[in-house]
Amino acid sequence: MSSDRITLVCLPFAGAGASFYRPWQRHAEPLGLDVLPLQLPGRERLIDEEPFRDAHAAADALHADLLTALAALPGEAAPRRVALYGHSLGAVLAYELARRLATTPDVHLVRLFASGSPHPAEPRAARATGLDDDAFLARVNEFAGYADEALDDPELRELVLPTLRADVEMHESYVPADARTLSVPVTTLRGTTDTLVRRAEAEAWDRTTDRGHRHVELDGGHMYLTESAPELLRIVAEELAASAEEAELCV
Repeated sequence: MSSDRITLVCLPFAGAGASFYRPWQRHAEPLGLDVLPLQLPGRERLIDEEPFRDAHAAADALHADLLTALAALPGEAAPRRVALYGHSLGAVLAYELARRLATTPDVHLVRLFASGSPHPAEPRAARATGLDDDAFLARVNEFAGYADEALDDPELRELVLPTLRADVEMHESYVPADARTLSVPVTTLRGTTDTLVRRAEAEAWDRTTDRGHRHVELDGGHMYLTESAPELLRIVAEELAASAEEAELCV
């Protein structure tokens, strides 16, 4: 791994595992990016572990996991240049992780990418927590704009539902610890036809940073990222290049 590369740390949306992001690496490689997905408990290889229901506890664990993963990467040990990408619940987790990285030695956070999310202190009005199974899944499908075929299989549904419920509860109960702004630039991303998060709600992330904010829209709905990996990563690379140019001008 070259020292001029950036590690793009990816945080999952509700119900998703790290495997969602692994195919992104083949698109990221030519752009000078290395994709590093972080895994939450309750899914994939951590299926037997209890899922988090509190975003602050989840962010503490993800912070520790990230430092372990970065230490194991080949190349120069420090400082590691890192960008964070998170979609929906993942945006909240990325925001919390960014706050922790602000005081972490040997990690240089260069940009936060918050996708498909309103301002972290302003949760969406519609909620799914507390609904019975059928109503809960219908509401989650409404949020996402599509139905996951895995939930049509009774055995898979029984396996996936507890973790999905925990993720949704973690997202809907989240409250930032305080209103401190981040000292890192933020890019918000949104699908042009997203009916869950309006453009103004996504752009409200400009209040989370004192280092500049950009907003970008891609074709698609709330889950635009399921079909837009090459374009999305191209935008990420362009935003990171812009951050580097701005940093040089400030020197």
